[in-house]
Amino acid sequence: MGEALWRSRLRWRMRGAWQWPTFAAALVVDTLLLSVLPIAGDRAPGPFPAFLLAGFFNLVVVAVGAPLAGAWLRRRRRTMPKVVADDRAGTVLLVALAGVLVVLGLAHRPAVSAERDAVAAQAEQARRFVLGQAPRAYRANVERMDTWKQGPNLYRTCVPGPDPTRDFCVLVTTDQDPPGITRDPDQRPNATIAGPDNPGRQTG
Repeated sequence: MGEALWRSRLRWRMRGAWQWPTFAAALVVDTLLLSVLPIAGDRAPGPFPAFLLAGFFNLVVVAVGAPLAGAWLRRRRRTMPKVVADDRAGTVLLVALAGVLVVLGLAHRPAVSAERDAVAAQAEQARRFVLGQAPRAYRANVERMDTWKQGPNLYRTCVPGPDPTRDFCVLVTTDQDPPGITRDPDQRPNATIAGPDNPGRQTG
């Protein structure tokens, strides 16, 4: 009887040992998904932010979703140990989370593509303006443009010059075609106004 009970418990334990290996695999997969198919924002997050977001989502699934789903599963199969029910529920939810991220990422993809097109359009307009209106010292650095998205359809693009504290800057609006553009009398670089680590800044 003791040996039979031990074997029975071992079988249940083996059946309930998939959640954490799945968690590790899901963390990698979800990080890649969030990096390639962002679910919010104008562009994909970097690898580290994507990893943190994936870790948060997966921890919520394991800590909150798995016990709730496991309790529901035990009501349907009363002979199933709690640890096995929670493990199975958590494993299924982790896989389901990856599917949800794919769906959300694909749904949000048009917004990311539209933002990419807007950035490219404003950059081209800013480049033409700089080449036609800026002093020669700034025209030589037109390929080093620095763009800061200040709001919906509003961008501030600057070109550095010989003085690191004074850029040639323009304000570009992309809610019209072609984009509207005006010279910004404020010559402070975007890094000075917005901060060097502002997520709305793009260089190059």
